[in-house]
Amino acid sequence: MSKENRTARLTLLIDPQKKATFEELCKAEDVTPSQKVRQFIREYVEERLGPDWRDQRTQQSD
Repeated sequence: MSKENRTARLTLLIDPQKKATFEELCKAEDVTPSQKVRQFIREYVEERLGPDWRDQRTQQSD
């Protein structure tokens, strides 16, 4: 897995029980909740836009 720039912050609200359960599941996989959320976002974006989405975004801003 490639390293990404980790400069933006995403804040979300989640009920405490779901958060605790998510943290337990992440711990069982030996990943941090942040790593898992980044994975979810990466997979979602690639599913919607394809694996070359960064190139598409770069071309749009030129």
